[in-house]
Amino acid sequence: MQDAMIRTVDLHRGYRIGRKSIEVLQGIDLEIRRGERVFLCGPSGAGKTTLLYTLAGLERPERGSVHIHGVDLYAMGRKQQAAFRNREIGYVFQNYHLLPELTALENVAVPGAIAGHNTTEAAMTALERVGLADRADHLPAELSGGEQQRVAIARAIVNEPKVLFADEPTGNLDSRNGAEIMRILMDLATEHHVTLVVVTHDRSLANAGDRTLVIRDGSIGSE
Repeated sequence: MQDAMIRTVDLHRGYRIGRKSIEVLQGIDLEIRRGERVFLCGPSGAGKTTLLYTLAGLERPERGSVHIHGVDLYAMGRKQQAAFRNREIGYVFQNYHLLPELTALENVAVPGAIAGHNTTEAAMTALERVGLADRADHLPAELSGGEQQRVAIARAIVNEPKVLFADEPTGNLDSRNGAEIMRILMDLATEHHVTLVVVTHDRSLANAGDRTLVIRDGSIGSE
């Protein structure tokens, strides 16, 4: 596929529990185009999060390769890979993972600080993009769940990544806040031509994407 932003070849990942070996990803070949909005569904325990972590460089495969924008993610050293993730990839977790002692603005500025940049202005711009500029000075404990997830999205996009991964981003939210979070993610992907990959158990949410992939028994297919 031309213009592939994400490409995997023969991806394998498994775990050992006691004497038992469980192969979660069984030779997955996958291509996702630049700017495509893809939803990853499947039964509980099928390996959705494992695949997302592996695509994002957070969990090394036992075999196979992951290319992001033509770069072999696991051919790099750890330091080089971390710098690449910080620059090219955004990740939104289900449980927000905000630092409780930092304000919303400071949390959003963290990825830029890691890269050695002064990103206060960029962090405020990211908060504005998720409609939360007026809460910049608030601590996470002073924000609702939906607001915390919007801060997490702002943090994920502050370095203007080419790829945005989201793992059950609405899983801890009510339907109204969940719908708002999905609207923000979809709008960001469309307006900035970001490749978006979302894990969700909600098929109604997945229908809003360009393509739905289903992982089952270690393999993946389209719907």
